[in-house]
Amino acid sequence: MLKYIIKRLLVSIVVLLGVSILLYVLVRMMPTDYIDNKYREQLLTGTIKQEDVDAFKKLYGLDDNSFLGIIKGYGGWLSNVLQGELGRSFKYEKPVADVIAANMWTSFSIALVATILQFIIAIPLGISSATHQYSVRDYTVTVLTMIGISLPTYFLAAIVIKVFAVDLGWFPNSGLVDPSATYPATFAGWLAELGDKIHHLVLPIFVSVILSIGGLMRYTRTNMLEVLNADYIRTARAKGLSEKKVIYKHAFRNTLIPLVTILAGILPSLFGGMMITEQVFGINGIGRLAYNALLEGDLPFVMGYNMFLAVLTVIGTLLSDLMYSIVDPRVNLSK
Repeated sequence: MLKYIIKRLLVSIVVLLGVSILLYVLVRMMPTDYIDNKYREQLLTGTIKQEDVDAFKKLYGLDDNSFLGIIKGYGGWLSNVLQGELGRSFKYEKPVADVIAANMWTSFSIALVATILQFIIAIPLGISSATHQYSVRDYTVTVLTMIGISLPTYFLAAIVIKVFAVDLGWFPNSGLVDPSATYPATFAGWLAELGDKIHHLVLPIFVSVILSIGGLMRYTRTNMLEVLNADYIRTARAKGLSEKKVIYKHAFRNTLIPLVTILAGILPSLFGGMMITEQVFGINGIGRLAYNALLEGDLPFVMGYNMFLAVLTVIGTLLSDLMYSIVDPRVNLSK
């Protein structure tokens, strides 16, 4: 096991190096950059000269977009990373690592609750749909989940805001806390602030859950149907085992094996934020910050954020492979 983990970590280093090269080249090939965005209006009005803009680009290392210039820029970025520095964000004017560390926990809280609810709702629905194949229940669940899969995030979020925030007034339509509220530095004040945050996060979490349960439900249903048609399930039923024991003790345990692959994507999704959801609901999570940084060509933050997700993806993939050996004893990772 240890030998396998070390081997995977060494391979992961090569993968991350390749990802970083590709990301840096793509970011440098963007049609605009932070300096152009920042001084566009001043350049048009004549309050700043093109020579000054070029000087700023040279200062930030964005003046040469030739092949050698990009290679030189990547070398400087990689040198900083090897020294433990992700650079300083142009837009947020803080170290990239500090911006990520300060804002990812809001996104993590939303994603964690949404993921837990997703599994609690989707897996039982998938099992129920598989055990009642071609029934009214199966068709109803399938139609509802397909609607959830098909709806774009911004469309569903706009409908939810219109109904529950604007028309009914049950929940706030944006933000994380009420901007007009003040909370004393006491335990009661902390509880009041926490309640306000939960109240603000109900709609974003609702949208995230509705959009995510469909895929997991269909995945569970498909795997469950395959397992239910296996010979050992028919044997278990022939021995007189109850249907509940057949489904949840024998069938569902084997359904977990392909479901483990989902773990590879859970880790980056927990910490990476939800760009569109956070943007629509005005939540300053890491996803929204990354989206705004990308629009303005904030190269250090875009690189740091995407490499952060790449590392989480590699770790998630490794954990997924290790989980295979736990849920399926036939998998031997020592070879």
